[in-house]
Amino acid sequence: MSDVFHLGLTKAMLDGATVAIVPGDPERVKRIAELMDNATFLASHREYTSYLAYIDGKAVVVCSTGIGGPSTSIAVEELAQLGVRSFLRIGTTGAIQSHINPGDVIVTQAAVRLDGASLHFAPMEFPAVANFEATTAMVAACRDAGIEPHVGITASSDTFYPGQERYDTVSGRVTRRFKGSMQEWQDLGVLNYEMESSTLFTMCASQGWKAACVAGVIVNRTQQEIPDEATMKKTEVNAIAIVVAAAKKML
Repeated sequence: MSDVFHLGLTKAMLDGATVAIVPGDPERVKRIAELMDNATFLASHREYTSYLAYIDGKAVVVCSTGIGGPSTSIAVEELAQLGVRSFLRIGTTGAIQSHINPGDVIVTQAAVRLDGASLHFAPMEFPAVANFEATTAMVAACRDAGIEPHVGITASSDTFYPGQERYDTVSGRVTRRFKGSMQEWQDLGVLNYEMESSTLFTMCASQGWKAACVAGVIVNRTQQEIPDEATMKKTEVNAIAIVVAAAKKML
């Protein structure tokens, strides 16, 4: 019987794991786990698929969060109930600064809170900021792999379309709050959009847990909206290798 409501996991199944790698996509979980030792399937329920694997004999849990803050908050809370205290997010992203190229890697230092879920953990004045130790591990893992990451601020939105000022929808409608918002974030030096880091960072920073986020750039939205599939696959592989290397540094 599960010890938590959604993940289908027990504390015993995690074998003392205190570090979790948390991709959004359930299909990435197995690929991440297989870069470590003794990858073992644990459970799959709704958007939450989990594996256990080992680095130098120490357990690491890999668990998908699904898309967006609400589902991420469930995964993080329930993993924390089972003893996890460090959360390393890996994903893909669209860059909004012209100097960032598809295939590059972004390590998020802090997030613009364009979500709603983070407000359930701390007021808007509280910063959505990554943990210094975990972020340093991410940057070091990038450099060990010969990749110089872009380190900076991410706009983290609850929605993929209007919140990221996309007009290619059925209605073409973007509400007043978000019209012109991408230009404003560009002017403020924001690097990219994604959908989970603000909730993850606010949850963890406000409760004394560690969190960091690395994302592979699959498209630069100043150039185009649709990613090249070959570039996307290569970028994902690089980002997965980086997050596993960062997990090793956190153990």
